[in-house]
Amino acid sequence: MKKIEKEMEGGGGGERDGNRKSEKDLSWIPKMIKKRVCTTFVEDSSSNGALCQCGGARELHISTATCDGVVGQWNSAQHTSEYPTDAFGELEFAGAGRRHNPFLRLSHDTHPDNVYSLMTNQWGLPIPNLVVSVVGGEGKDKVKTWVREVIRQGLVRAAQSTGAWIMTAGLREGVGRCVGEAVRDHCATASSLSQAKVIAVGVAPWGLIHQRQQLINPQGSFPARYYVQNMPRDACCLDNNHQAFLLVDDGSVGHRGCETMFRANLEDFISHQRTGIWGSGSIEIPVLCVLIAGDAAMLERVDLSLQNSTPWLVLAGSGPAADLIAGILKDLNTPLTPPVSPTLQSAAEEARESNSAELRDRVAARIKKHFPLGNQVEKLVDQALSIYQNRELITVFHGDQEGRDDFDTVILKALVRAAKRDSNDASEYTEELKLAVAWNRVDIAKSELFNGEVHWRYEDLEESMTDALVNDKPQFVRLFVENGLNILDYLTYHRLEHLYGSLSDCTLVYSFLQRRLQERVGLAASQTRLSFTPDENSSLKIPMNTITNSSATQQITLYEVSRVLHEIMEDVCQPFYYGPLGLDQGVNSRKAMKHVNKLLLNGSPYQKQHCASPWVALFIWAVLQNRREMSIYFWEMVGESVLSALAGCKILRELSKLETETENKLSMKELAQTFENLAHDVFSECDQSDESRSYKLLIRQSSVWGGATCLQMATAADARLFFSHDGVQNLLSEIWWGDMDSNTEVWKLVLSFFMPPFIFSNLISFREHEKDEKNEEHQQGKEFDSVEGVESLAEVINTEEDMEEYSALKGNPEAGPNADTQKRPFIFHRWRQFWFAPVTSFLGNVLMYFLFLFLFAYVLLVDFKPPPPNGPALSELVLYFWVFTLVCEEIRQTFFVGSNSLVQRMKLYIQDIWNKCDLTAILLFILGLVLRMFPWSYNFGRAVMCVDYMVFTLRLIHIFAVHKQLGPKIIIVGKMVKDVFFFLFFLGVWLMAYGVANQALIYSYDSRPGWITRRVFYRPYMHIYGQIPLDEIDADIEYGKDCTDNITLINEGAEPCPQSEANWLVLILLSVYLLVTNILLVNLLIAMFSYTFNKVQEHSDVYWKFQRYNLIVEYHSRPCLAPPFIIISHLHIFFKRVIRRVPSVKIQHFMLNLKGKEASWLNTWESTLKENLLSTQGKKQRESDTERLKRTSTKVDNVLKQMGEIRDHDRRLRKLESEVEYCSNALSWIVEALSQSDLIKKASPPPPPPSKGIASKGSTFRRGKLR
Repeated sequence: MKKIEKEMEGGGGGERDGNRKSEKDLSWIPKMIKKRVCTTFVEDSSSNGALCQCGGARELHISTATCDGVVGQWNSAQHTSEYPTDAFGELEFAGAGRRHNPFLRLSHDTHPDNVYSLMTNQWGLPIPNLVVSVVGGEGKDKVKTWVREVIRQGLVRAAQSTGAWIMTAGLREGVGRCVGEAVRDHCATASSLSQAKVIAVGVAPWGLIHQRQQLINPQGSFPARYYVQNMPRDACCLDNNHQAFLLVDDGSVGHRGCETMFRANLEDFISHQRTGIWGSGSIEIPVLCVLIAGDAAMLERVDLSLQNSTPWLVLAGSGPAADLIAGILKDLNTPLTPPVSPTLQSAAEEARESNSAELRDRVAARIKKHFPLGNQVEKLVDQALSIYQNRELITVFHGDQEGRDDFDTVILKALVRAAKRDSNDASEYTEELKLAVAWNRVDIAKSELFNGEVHWRYEDLEESMTDALVNDKPQFVRLFVENGLNILDYLTYHRLEHLYGSLSDCTLVYSFLQRRLQERVGLAASQTRLSFTPDENSSLKIPMNTITNSSATQQITLYEVSRVLHEIMEDVCQPFYYGPLGLDQGVNSRKAMKHVNKLLLNGSPYQKQHCASPWVALFIWAVLQNRREMSIYFWEMVGESVLSALAGCKILRELSKLETETENKLSMKELAQTFENLAHDVFSECDQSDESRSYKLLIRQSSVWGGATCLQMATAADARLFFSHDGVQNLLSEIWWGDMDSNTEVWKLVLSFFMPPFIFSNLISFREHEKDEKNEEHQQGKEFDSVEGVESLAEVINTEEDMEEYSALKGNPEAGPNADTQKRPFIFHRWRQFWFAPVTSFLGNVLMYFLFLFLFAYVLLVDFKPPPPNGPALSELVLYFWVFTLVCEEIRQTFFVGSNSLVQRMKLYIQDIWNKCDLTAILLFILGLVLRMFPWSYNFGRAVMCVDYMVFTLRLIHIFAVHKQLGPKIIIVGKMVKDVFFFLFFLGVWLMAYGVANQALIYSYDSRPGWITRRVFYRPYMHIYGQIPLDEIDADIEYGKDCTDNITLINEGAEPCPQSEANWLVLILLSVYLLVTNILLVNLLIAMFSYTFNKVQEHSDVYWKFQRYNLIVEYHSRPCLAPPFIIISHLHIFFKRVIRRVPSVKIQHFMLNLKGKEASWLNTWESTLKENLLSTQGKKQRESDTERLKRTSTKVDNVLKQMGEIRDHDRRLRKLESEVEYCSNALSWIVEALSQSDLIKKASPPPPPPSKGIASKGSTFRRGKLR
């Protein structure tokens, strides 16, 4: 982890900072983007020569050529020229606050690639999951009410839920204004997260914009202030509710439609880009055009987009063009070409021509109905028939009849219909699923696709699963897994590497992986250059750039992931993914990189293997990216819940230390605390269910997490809350007391310590274990789940260690921890039970440490002899030997404790603050010992010894940390010491300021360095405690003290006289200094102490319990004898470990290696309790007030929707009733008319109607109405 920190400090974060520059360099825009300017004046006959056909006045064409020939029509391609654009930057609307909207003036034939890149990269618009292009509805005509509701409740909400762009004309009129207002209202009521997803892009004609001169600035406007006042009725201005503007210029002024071609090309280009982060989605961005109303020219626009295979959604009933297309699709049900009989070719051709002519007549009639003033009817007919040929791409939406709440579903089905037409895949549901994943609409997927009617195969879900993982859609991941996707078959090592390669380059982990990748690639290049020597006799020649140019070596592999994880996890667990790569655990990084490069060149056979622990691999992948929902779901699926949650906590807390973004840092800390809470809650369930199994859960080594245990992971993750759990503390207490009863009084321990025979009496209670019975049960193959009251922790730890050592000493190393301990004599067994308990070791160390301090004090005060040959005394030699045994113990803790490498052991030793204290005390003692041996440094050596005694005494604080009352107070004192340092900083500023000024004013002629230092620092500091020598400070007061102004006498040691010239200023400075220090700073210190005490007191118990674990681990690993007798234990350990080579379980603290059925049953038991916990939490969440309000709100919405449908049905019934009444009246009139005429014979009248429900109240019917 420190290596990563050094890289971050050394400029490693520059790569990330470069990607986050807020300053935008847009100087390239005028070079790439052009505008159109009319360069030929083509006279408009209707303006008497004042205007050009482009719409510009003659005055604007002074510098341009005038067309002398006869030109029928002005053409942009012939009569305009390109120039660098002069309108781009950011737009600020009047009254819209500080929100700036990017804009760009561009030629109508600009390639859409540059524009799309500008919008996504420079403007920062998110890559859309859908583009909805709203066309039609322009001009000053009023938009229908139901169309407004469709836009507000359907279109904008669908855009928010799918992450879409809404493209409009961008003008403050017609449909464009309705879309802008709907986006504004949605952003005002939605959360900040939702606001970023609703993007309204305006594509407007440049020549139609009112006051467009305000936007012109060749260097770019940042911002361009757009103010529109007193706008003419027929003018158009930009809508301030759009987020971006593309102002299309073809050189014309005041004309509509110049943006049509560019907009269609842009839509077509976007439809070929991919969705997701950096285009990593499984489908191309869907584009849907929505037609609202429209004029006759809109048919050409629709036909153009349909030829590009762009789907359309037509709102029937919204206006002429939309109604025309809807009517044509409804009426023209007969095929364009009837079936052809091979025997009647001529008749078939005549029928076809007749049918085609009839069809054109029907279309022409409809066109004349909707556009009665249209001149080019034949052209419109051709366009309408071309539209009809692409009817599979058109979906008609009857907004006045269909519900507007499911508008997003309508959009989805319209796109699916178009995708089915163009896709080679015959499955419609696959395309619909891809769209639902791209939009993150899991509700649509559940209701439409995963409702039990469709049988999904693994191949259908595989690609969408990758899309959901990469783009952080955990709900879809859960849905796919619940509907048949087997994660064991899905996650191979190759796909896992692909997932790591798809990380966003703005994440912290991505930069770490890239650095490790560069190291490996750089090593491969250097090795290739060194090893490549031309050999004429060699028949096999490998090019030098084979390794460096190989695409496989340039991609992130499991090795880079393993290195980053190892640097984050440090020494808690063994490296990940070394097994698939074929690496040994102890291999150095250089050899490992060589092996990986060679493996990649050989085809990477490991990539085809399935991941051994897929859920854990995905959990780590999600945690590294700080994805909350995804990582929590993967945690729910992993097997070892407690350890996995603690591991996630560890990873996130380490990453939060390196994160520079404040928001990301806080989210990482919050998620880390969430995982710690989950680990705490799951362990609580386990502890309540079975205490003994929960103990095994804490010390069980995990093969999935590199041999780590829960206690080790919790220590590394600084999980204080987890350690404060009663179950963990009970485990630690059981370890602390060993085989003794945890309720044993301290005086009994002390008495047995000084009088060992009491050990064999009943003074102290010991837990006796019936090991013979358990051995028989284990030998008979007793299942783990049937063991009630499994062995205590003393058996789990102490018995294994003792039995392995005992068996090895007896010459039977194969005997395991289940050997019969009753063969050992009772005296020897009870002796080990007492002296090998950590509490006994602690008690012995405390008592002997007090004795050591007493001996040290005696030597310093009474028996500190002169240097040799007169000294040192015997007591001092005993002290030297005592310190030597302490040094031996520190060496043992540094080099022989733990299973890590020597360098790692030394790092772990130095990291502990109390080890630093021990090291300081020993070094000071050695320094004092060397100095006191020489006469010239004897006194200084004695001073060093005195200081060293203080350091040894302060070491007692760590010993008392185990006490339940003193431990929390020590934590508080430690926090207050930090506050004192901050206080001393402020105090030092005032102290130096006052001290220098006071010395310069009173004793300016005294240049003795020693006295200057004393008067500048020491005396002002003593002023705080009330020691103020007024005879030296106030020169006007005479005390009769001898002093002199002679510099020579002063340098010889005489007392200088204070100067009185600035005596008034000295007194003022003294008053201000005492006011600030005694009142302000001291009270500030008291307030800081109070705040720290109140803050830490609430959690001091948690901190103390966490520290207690470290103390217990230390004394559990220590020999049973205390210094100076610990030298005997050291010799004993040396004899067993080095000479006899007897293994020791005590090297690895609190570890239990479970295998086979026992480990399987423990995992099953833990998973069952985790499921119970999640079920309980889910039930509580469902019963919470928030969820109840949500359900109530949903029910109310459904009721309102049903009431709306009921009102709609009631309206339809009333309309039907009126029509039936009309028919009844007409029939009555017909009957009456026929009965009075001579056309039919007179007969009996028809029978009366069966009911009067539909009869009219007035029997007569006015003939004028029928006529």
